[in-house]
Amino acid sequence: MLGAFAFLLRELDEGGDLPAAFVEHEHRGGPALYEYRPLVRPFVEERAERLRGRDDATLALEELCREPAAGIFARAHAGARPSEDEALFRTVLLGLLVSTAEACGGFDWDDAAFDRAYAELERSLFGERRAYVAVAPLVGLSAGTQVRLAPGLRVRAVADGELARHWPEASSMLPPGFGHEADRYCVLELRAGLGPGEDPPDAPAELADAVSAVRLATAAPLAAGPVLFETLDGRPFGIRPVLPIAATQPPGEPTRLDVFRGGLAGELLARLACADADTPLAEALDRWELSLFQHDPFRSEQVRSSLAALLGDTWPLRATVLLEDDPQARRALHDDLSSLAAGGAASPAAVDAVRRALVEVLRRADRRSLVHELDGALLGLAERPRVRLAV
Repeated sequence: MLGAFAFLLRELDEGGDLPAAFVEHEHRGGPALYEYRPLVRPFVEERAERLRGRDDATLALEELCREPAAGIFARAHAGARPSEDEALFRTVLLGLLVSTAEACGGFDWDDAAFDRAYAELERSLFGERRAYVAVAPLVGLSAGTQVRLAPGLRVRAVADGELARHWPEASSMLPPGFGHEADRYCVLELRAGLGPGEDPPDAPAELADAVSAVRLATAAPLAAGPVLFETLDGRPFGIRPVLPIAATQPPGEPTRLDVFRGGLAGELLARLACADADTPLAEALDRWELSLFQHDPFRSEQVRSSLAALLGDTWPLRATVLLEDDPQARRALHDDLSSLAAGGAASPAAVDAVRRALVEVLRRADRRSLVHELDGALLGLAERPRVRLAV
């Protein structure tokens, strides 16, 4: 490790450029503080091949190959593609070098910084399970407290400097104004414990489903990303793009996520799996979410098609009976939906009706049975289905 530091210092002396970032630390009620943070990771990674060819690296790899835990650790952090030597070098040796240099603030050696970095590596190396975390910034939503959506999945406030700790350049990848405005202060966090040989979860897909569920529960102009940040055992693991449908912010007024609507979002998230076995429901969900980003006449067409896929040919009547109990409100909504069915533009009430209908169908979990009950109510053969109108 000392030899690698000496090599990197020579690189700087010979004209190598060590980039840096100004990391902003926002303090409520006080001025922002800025920290000068050298970007040692890209500097080291640019010289990885030359570091890999050094004699001290070869000797260290020979020792690591004799340690079974190191192989398990390297495979978990590097995946299945690299060779064993390459995985060990990238994840153990290069990772320890970068962690130590970041703790030192450059390449001036510090024994205490190395001891801390090595102790952290050792705890991770000999652990039986890997701790995976993915975090994506959120916009269009505020939350007074953390809200649990599912086991290991929550919305919470971003901690000061948590992304810059591993990625000093993270500020260039965050949404404009993130960390400064009330509706740009939360993150969506996914946590998972991984056993030996177990792959990390598909974080982009899981976070996109969570965004859809919260949009359904709150009508918030919610977006995540544009990228998500992954760590494994507290070490940087990767930066991946969020799926476009979740990363694009629809128009609308920011919304607050409280515990009640957070609970509804969690319920809807669990029920989204119903769409896997119900093609019309899947189509209705897709068309509704696409409508959030479109303007007329395309938005009205998506809303119309979503309701038709969800409730069938007589959707204006079925949706009216489903969503409204008061006769006057029922008449007004039926007029709006009938106009939409005839090819007119979707009114604000009609636009929101498709979201509300999707919520109730997902909560019922059996779309076909619900449609049958709605028809019975329309024919006077049964009572109106009891639904829990939560939005």
